[in-house]
Amino acid sequence: MSRGFTIGVKVFMLVLGLYFFFLGLAAAKGFLAPLILALVLALVVLPATRKLEQIIHHRGVSSMLGTLLIFIFSLAFLILCSMQIQSFFNEWPIIKQAMTPEIENFKSFLFEHTPLDKASLQDYYSAGSLPFFEDQMVEAAKALSFLRSSLNFMGTYLITFIYMFFLLYYRRHFIEFILSYFKAQKKTKARKVLESSAKRVQDYLIGRLILMAILAVLYTVGLGLSGVHNYLLVGVIASVLTLIPWVGNIIGFAMAMVFGYLTSGNIDVLWGIVVTFTVSQFLESYVLQPYVVGDKVGLHPFFVIVFVILGGVIWGLVGMVLAIPVMAMVTVIFNHVGILKPLGFLFSKQKG
Repeated sequence: MSRGFTIGVKVFMLVLGLYFFFLGLAAAKGFLAPLILALVLALVVLPATRKLEQIIHHRGVSSMLGTLLIFIFSLAFLILCSMQIQSFFNEWPIIKQAMTPEIENFKSFLFEHTPLDKASLQDYYSAGSLPFFEDQMVEAAKALSFLRSSLNFMGTYLITFIYMFFLLYYRRHFIEFILSYFKAQKKTKARKVLESSAKRVQDYLIGRLILMAILAVLYTVGLGLSGVHNYLLVGVIASVLTLIPWVGNIIGFAMAMVFGYLTSGNIDVLWGIVVTFTVSQFLESYVLQPYVVGDKVGLHPFFVIVFVILGGVIWGLVGMVLAIPVMAMVTVIFNHVGILKPLGFLFSKQKG
């Protein structure tokens, strides 16, 4: 058997193995996503939980308080978003009235500069209309789908915090389980690797949360001064989206532009949004990022983008948020395992 054929077989098996690995991850999203999210949240609150445990000398109570802290913050965020969304729907008739002239102008532009005409557009809408009974069935199906999605979200939301509590409470048990696979002389090194990977993720996430809070204030003030309705909702969501490197900033900016134009119908508002995001991104990149977050994640910029996109393909928005913390931990482990050190070097932001 030639050497080239052997290499080809190995490459084929590697690609096939990766394909089924990622396929399995996608299929197990409902189980793994809340578990890994709980692990990441537990790492965020772990320093505070340890200090509480030293004060009250009870791990169960300190773990519960740490879990409740994250739960309250997340619940406050959901309530804020729901209130702002409700406000948007309440203002929808006014928004619709303000947008009607803009929509008519856009239709006129299409009729003048494209092959479309009014007759073809009317035929399209009439073809999409449904009889009354079918229309009611569609609305009922949409309501049922919304109810099912809401129940699934609430179940996943609650189970995440249950996982989080048990991960905090039994953390030493899980660590000892992992260390039991190593020989006595290697346990100290293995423990240091685990602590190093956890510390890297903690520093990155805590820095990100501080940066996110500062950006929320900057976005909210800037969008409010620009005349954007529901500026609080847009500012908070845009700041949360910065958890997704590179991609989140683009999505947040695009969302603010669309939302700002829809709610005001005034194109001048867009200039204020552009100035707000330009100034905020400049402050984030050159002032806040170096001092608040720094380079704690330690990943190569190219692979940051690759991991974010891969996480989005596998698990959607949750995968994009979890991609960087998970790969930061994995990269630390790779750098301490002999056979995987080349991958650790490839993913790390190191000079070759």
